Amino acid sequence: MTSNNRHSSSFRDPSGFIFIDQGLVKRSISPLYFEQYNALKSTGFFKKLHTAGLLISHEELWASNDEVIIQPEQISFINYPYEWSFGQYKEAALLTLKIQKFALENGFSLKDASAFNVTFHKGKMVFIDTLSLDFYQENSPWRAYKQFITHFLGPLLLAKYNGLDSLKLMNSFIDGVPIKMLSSMLPFKTKLNPFLYSNIHLLAKFEDKHNEDYKGESKASHLSKKAQLNIIKGLYDFIKKMSLKPTSEWGNYYDKTNYANDAFDQKAEIIDRWIKQLGAKTVIDIGGNDGTFVRKINQELKEALVCDIDYNAVNANHILVKKNKETFMLPFVFDVLNPSANIGFNNKERDSFLKRIKAYAPDVTMALAVIHHMTLSGNIPFEMSAEFFSSFSKHLVIEFPKRTDSWVQRLLNTKGEFKGHFDFYNIKNFESCYAKYFILVAKVAIDNSKRVMYVYKTL
Repeated sequence: MTSNNRHSSSFRDPSGFIFIDQGLVKRSISPLYFEQYNALKSTGFFKKLHTAGLLISHEELWASNDEVIIQPEQISFINYPYEWSFGQYKEAALLTLKIQKFALENGFSLKDASAFNVTFHKGKMVFIDTLSLDFYQENSPWRAYKQFITHFLGPLLLAKYNGLDSLKLMNSFIDGVPIKMLSSMLPFKTKLNPFLYSNIHLLAKFEDKHNEDYKGESKASHLSKKAQLNIIKGLYDFIKKMSLKPTSEWGNYYDKTNYANDAFDQKAEIIDRWIKQLGAKTVIDIGGNDGTFVRKINQELKEALVCDIDYNAVNANHILVKKNKETFMLPFVFDVLNPSANIGFNNKERDSFLKRIKAYAPDVTMALAVIHHMTLSGNIPFEMSAEFFSSFSKHLVIEFPKRTDSWVQRLLNTKGEFKGHFDFYNIKNFESCYAKYFILVAKVAIDNSKRVMYVYKTL
């Protein structure tokens, strides 16, 4: 029953691989992993993790002497570590440690601790690599410990001390931020912290020593289960307490806009009405800040992807998702001027934003107060932004701030002597360019503002 349609990201683990069958993600398990798989199943360990919501659930479809096929719960839109806010990253780290602790207590252990084994789904982080669990070997250290440091603790520390953009490093270092690089980038005061010294700086020194062991004469390390559980607890307690400086926390973005209350409410009403008329069940809000306008939609949505370039806005949304126990909202970090690209071996291990969103095919794309930033900050011509949105949108709800809008004027004034080059920024040119890719469904000017709302249907 083995399928040759192996997913391009699934080649590293000899225990099995992911493949696509009639649009469904399935996993093939090889005989190499049968003993572990059967033990995890017969002891009820899988069931306990599924019930607790820690591991993605699955059903067994096929079993023979040569192969087992399971079908995991389907995830509509995979998001990656370099698209998480600080809070989301923390949650993913703590989830991984919870699973490792529970595994140790039941005679198992995570054989890897990659941040790519976790994704945000139905309002929380969930572990998605079913084959990452192995038998615990008595007195053996956690072999995924260093990987956890380079995938989780290290990036979180860099974000705390060097800024949230540090989380983007996982885009460049798919196998984790190198430990020596982590050590060199952290401030000197972290060396005075016993926990950070032992888990980062001393680890970097050990790596240097190990790299010089060309003859392989280093002795194997030994560590009791109790000692390993203490390390897990130390990591968990430290990460759980991690926070950002109050000055970097997200403020109320909408208090800083030039919207009057009635105009703000009218905008929300227009969006709500159009979403209902279109019968939309899935939406993506490009530049959606903290999800305010999606939450003002009264129609029940199956799923809403809400992305923004601002890490703190995404984090504020993440906090609201947890507070409201929302399962339909998926916040993530996204730069519309530089969407996530295909990365990894052969550029096929992690899919680009465009590949994922085209496969997702949202019913409606929302682009509110985005076009002037794309056009005037990013110098993206109207025709190029129209082509971009049309590549994955069935319908587009877009807001156009007129040239006389104060935010538009502010952006134009930053152009200095090149301000005249942007004379094309006006409603006539906008509508003309978007007409090449869309059919206009409706157009409404927002009262008491300099903004116009459009709903388009892709040609």
